[in-house]
Amino acid sequence: MPRPALTPGRLCGLFAVVLAVLAVLTLRESAPAGLAALWAPGESLSGILARHVWLPRLAASLLGGAGLALAGVLMQQTLRNPLAAPTTLGVVSGVHLFLLLGTLFAPALMLHARGVVGFVGGAAAMGLVFLLAWRRSLAPTVVVLAGLVVNLYLGSLAVVLLLFNQEALRGMMIWGAGSLAQNNWGGVGYLLPRLLIGGVAAAALARALALLDLDDTNARNLGVSLAWLRAASLGVAVFTSTAVVVELGVIGFIGLAAPSIVRLAGARRLLARLVWAPVLGALLLAVTDQLLQLWTADGAALIPTGATTAALGAPLLLWLIPRLNMHREAPTAVAGAPAPRRSATGGLLLGLLAAMAAMVVVALLVGQGVHGWSWPFELPWAETGAWRVARVLAAGAAGVMLAVAGTIVQRVSANPMASPEVLGISAGTAIGVLGLVLVWPTAGTPAMLGAGVVGALLTLALLVALNARSGFEPERVLLTGISVLFLFDAISKIVLAGSDPRTQQLLAWMSGTTYYVDLSLALTVSVLAALLLLVVRPLVVWLDLLPLGAPTARALGVNVTWSRLILLLVMAVLTAGATLVVGPLSFVGLLAPHMARLLGLARAREQFVGAALLGGLLMIAADWLGRMLLFPNEIPAGLVATLVGGSYFMWRLRRL
Repeated sequence: MPRPALTPGRLCGLFAVVLAVLAVLTLRESAPAGLAALWAPGESLSGILARHVWLPRLAASLLGGAGLALAGVLMQQTLRNPLAAPTTLGVVSGVHLFLLLGTLFAPALMLHARGVVGFVGGAAAMGLVFLLAWRRSLAPTVVVLAGLVVNLYLGSLAVVLLLFNQEALRGMMIWGAGSLAQNNWGGVGYLLPRLLIGGVAAAALARALALLDLDDTNARNLGVSLAWLRAASLGVAVFTSTAVVVELGVIGFIGLAAPSIVRLAGARRLLARLVWAPVLGALLLAVTDQLLQLWTADGAALIPTGATTAALGAPLLLWLIPRLNMHREAPTAVAGAPAPRRSATGGLLLGLLAAMAAMVVVALLVGQGVHGWSWPFELPWAETGAWRVARVLAAGAAGVMLAVAGTIVQRVSANPMASPEVLGISAGTAIGVLGLVLVWPTAGTPAMLGAGVVGALLTLALLVALNARSGFEPERVLLTGISVLFLFDAISKIVLAGSDPRTQQLLAWMSGTTYYVDLSLALTVSVLAALLLLVVRPLVVWLDLLPLGAPTARALGVNVTWSRLILLLVMAVLTAGATLVVGPLSFVGLLAPHMARLLGLARAREQFVGAALLGGLLMIAADWLGRMLLFPNEIPAGLVATLVGGSYFMWRLRRL
């Protein structure tokens, strides 16, 4: 007898049964009287907890999941992109950042028009994504890549705000991770009318949106104004996304997961997806939240549901990327003029060495004190010199290692947009280090380095496994790497939203500060950098031959497989050593090799040396600027480098 086919209705029914069972169990944990508490007379404790805490939270999770799923269907249909969602297009990060800014600089506006503030932020972020991808005719992979980069950039700005305004933004870290805790029906009252408006608008647009399954020419011949239709559809999607984020915080990947799952379950037509995706999205978010409440019992409010859904959704994104349809993509734009090549590079390299030495002197001796700028520092060297030396050494060594690692990965992969940070290798390193620190708080530097190398190698293996069939197409590889970054971001939010007393130090480390670096760690990292540079030096000849292609390299006597493995292993150790100091994001590994190439350092040995000098220079400068620009407040060096390097990455993406 044939097995019954899985349909969206059966799938949603299954989740509804699971939700009913979980809801009964969580109600017993939340209210002493269990189910009877829902209709308990008077203002008993059980009745208050059931009717004003548990039930509003369940209703808010159902509404939030439905709203995000509806927005995901509209975005995917409008852009003809199965990876489009409020999270992947930067909308959620834009809303988050603008709400933080509004809380700090316009609190009165937040009382009366927080939805408007959030909508402007979401629309601005999506507009930036479209600006970056417009040159490639909004090709699916380029749109999502631009959205993920914008997410990272806006997320870095949000971290800066949180670091400098911890008192004013108290509680925003948990909200930003997607906490669904409710203590009245106010959240449901806010969400319900707005999502009803979004649903009615989507239903009104459904018939016209269905024509987008045709090509643009046929759709226009049927009388559809594509510009107005797309603007209206995306406006509704941003509106519903904003309503959910404003009330519940950042909820990750429900808008991607629900439409994708119902499509796989057989909902091919738009109308079917508009019906079943919100239902499944509501059930997915509610089931996740109920499971968290059961798992954490009395501490449920400390575990952010939104970050948990993001951690679960990142693997889904990794699974979907190899299946992304490339047939609608525009051809790659013609590359610009090649970078210049220098015949004599000795003078340039000496100039870079002198610039790096000058930056070291500035970082050690120039700065702000109580009475403003001074040379040298006002405070005696005996009191603060060791502290400054440690930070400069650590920042310089981390910059050198990231730059060399970036040079290796760009030349081995023949992908000029690759770097340890962008490919998620730094994030994999950070996940390994973070996991070790949480399990073994007293772990030493060698153990953390080992955990980081393991995390980096596992990330590399994941990149290879997911992209081997596609021939390592650059855009797919970048999408995979940035998805790993999102997984790390979700895990870090879960950790930071907990009650661990090391949260502040973990946040500072992940943002890339050198504040906690002592002289022993700085010397360890510097020695590691020097040893790895000695290891890389004889391998540089491979970096000249591998970009020529595997057949040519083999013909010239290179064992391609082993050479790649050795180089990638060295790159993983370099990345792990740098991540211990400046966290998982800095973009120096992307920026320094590009700058060396633009200066005419084309051969591998020259680019390797030039990138190392530029990487050290950039990171030392970032650390010094972070300490001095907003003195006595401090911007972590990793965040400064991320903001500079992220801007460069977006500029390069715009020119694809």
